[in-house]
Amino acid sequence: MTKPENSGGPWGSRRGRVLGLLAVLTALLLVFHPAVPQTPGHAGSLLETFLPWLGLAVPVLLVLALLRRSYVALTATLLPAAAWLGLFGGHLLPADDSAPTLTVLQHNVSDENPDPAGTVRTLLRAGADLIALEELTPGALPAYEAALSADYPHRAARGTVGLWSKHPLSAVRKVDIKPESVGDGWDRGLRATARTARGEVAVYVAHLPSVRLGPGSGFSSGPRDESAALLGAAVAAEPLDRVILLGDLNSTLDDRGLEPVTSQLAGAESGFAFSWPAKLPLARIDQVMARSATVTRVWSLPGTGSDHLPVAARIRF
Repeated sequence: MTKPENSGGPWGSRRGRVLGLLAVLTALLLVFHPAVPQTPGHAGSLLETFLPWLGLAVPVLLVLALLRRSYVALTATLLPAAAWLGLFGGHLLPADDSAPTLTVLQHNVSDENPDPAGTVRTLLRAGADLIALEELTPGALPAYEAALSADYPHRAARGTVGLWSKHPLSAVRKVDIKPESVGDGWDRGLRATARTARGEVAVYVAHLPSVRLGPGSGFSSGPRDESAALLGAAVAAEPLDRVILLGDLNSTLDDRGLEPVTSQLAGAESGFAFSWPAKLPLARIDQVMARSATVTRVWSLPGTGSDHLPVAARIRF
C-alpha cells in the first residue's frame, strides 16, 4: 500500500499545518494584543484582562503536535512559547527582596463581608506599613477601625475607601474619580501624604467602577475607563515625586483601558498574585503601583470573607 502523498513520513513535514497556524495566531495575539480592536464589545480589553492565560495554549498545541507527529506544528509552537516568556517570564523569576523600604497591602474587603475582625487578622500577618481597603460600608467601618487601630494609629477614609498607616499621614483629601454616569455620593478615591523614614510619599487609594460581561454589551468598561482617566490626571498633577497607588482597578495592568494610569506608574516585577475571584483566582485586578520607586514583589494572601484575595507588595525607593 502506498503512503498518502501528503504524509511526509512518520514525522511528516506537511502534516499539522492547521496546528501550526493556530500556534502562529496565538503568538500574534500575545505580541500584538494592542492591535486587537475594541469593537465589538471592547474585545481588546477582554483579551488583555486574561492575557496570561493564553499561555495554556502552548502545552495543548505541543501535545497535539506530538500526537500528529508534525515537525511544522512543533516548530510553530515555539513562537507562542517565546512570546509568552517575553511578556510574562519575568513574573516567574525569584523576587528581589533585598532591603525593601515599605511593605504595603491592598484589599477589597467586600461590602458583604460577614467577618471584618477575621479579615483584619489575616491582613495583620503581612506586617504591612500601609493597608488600603475598599468597599468600606458605614456599618463596617467602625469594626475595621477598632481592629486596626492598635497597629495602625494613623488613618484616612473618604467614602468607601480607607488607608491605615504606621507612618503619620497628612494632606488627606478626596480624589474625584466619579464617572459622569454615576450619581452623587459615589466617593472611591483618596490621597494622603505618608511621612516615612525615607521621606514623604503620596499614597493614592482608588476603587474604579466594575466591568460587566454580557451577550448584548460584550465587555462593558466605559465607566471604568473614564474613572481611570480621572485617576491618571490626578497622579499626573501630583507634586510629590514618589507616588504609591493601592486599589481595586477592576482589571489587569495589560488592559489598555488603564493606560492613563499604567503610563505613569509601574507594577510589580515579580509574581502574578491573582486576586479575583477569591474562590478561583483568574486575574489580578487589585493593584500596587509606584512612581520613583520599585514594586519588587507582589503576592496574594489567604482568603477572607471577601470575593477578592488580599494582595501584598514590597516597595523599594
